[in-house]
Amino acid sequence: MRPQVEAMWTVLLARWDQLRRRPEDGYSTEAVLVTALLVVAAIAVIAIIVGKVTEKATGITM
Repeated sequence: MRPQVEAMWTVLLARWDQLRRRPEDGYSTEAVLVTALLVVAAIAVIAIIVGKVTEKATGITM
């Protein structure tokens, strides 16, 4: 098991070094994360609005 962990650690360090040498390569990951957070925020806002509209609609008596 130890050689596998050492191999994984070596690969991780090599990839980390590549990202540090070319920081613009991480831009797409950053953009994806920001977009995902905005989508989650939009879904939360929509859920709040739907809840409030539903509450008002059920309060209407005819």
